[in-house]
Amino acid sequence: MKIILASKSPRRKSILSMIVKDFEIMISDEDEVLDSDLTIEDQIKKLAYIKAKNIFDKTEGDRIIIGADTIVIGIDGEIYGKPKDKEDAKKILNKLKNTKHNVITGISILIEKDGKYIEYSDYDLAEVYISEITNDEINNWLSTGEAYDKAGAYAIQGDFAKHIEKINGNYYTVMGLPIHKVYNILKKYIDIK
Repeated sequence: MKIILASKSPRRKSILSMIVKDFEIMISDEDEVLDSDLTIEDQIKKLAYIKAKNIFDKTEGDRIIIGADTIVIGIDGEIYGKPKDKEDAKKILNKLKNTKHNVITGISILIEKDGKYIEYSDYDLAEVYISEITNDEINNWLSTGEAYDKAGAYAIQGDFAKHIEKINGNYYTVMGLPIHKVYNILKKYIDIK
C-alpha cells in the first residue's frame, strides 16, 4: 500500500521514517487558516485534515495519506504558528520564555483500501517549559535560521534544546508528529516490523 506524507517538514519525514521506510512526500497547497468557531483541538485537527484531503484528492488507488499540523499556545491563550519574520520570532520567544506553554499537533490519516474509505483525526498535547533566556541567546538562536519554519519559533531538538527545562507529554508531538498515535493507526493496515 502506498503511504504519502502530506508535509514538507523534514522533522515529520524523519519521525515517520522511524515507523515505515517506504513512503512518498507530497506537499499540500491548501492555505492554513484557523477557524475561530472551533475549539483549538478541533481547529488543529481540521488543518491536518485539510492537508491530508488535498493530497488524497490528487491520488488514487490503495493509499494512506498522513497530514499533520502543529500550533503553540502560550500561557495567555495566544496561538503561535510559524513566525512571519525576525521581529515576530523575537516577540514569540519573549512571551514563551520562563513559562509553560502547550504544543498541540493534529493528525489526519486518510485511507483507501480495496475501495473502502477510512478516516482518522486526532490530536496530541504536550506541555513545554522554556527557561529564562536572554536577548543575546534569542538572537543567537535566530541567527541559525531554524526558527522560521516552526510553530512557536523554536525547535525542541537541536541547538534550542538547551533552553527546554522539561516537557510533559510526547517529545515527537512537540517535533510535529505524535509517533505513538500514527504507529497505532498504521499497524492496523500495513505490516510494520
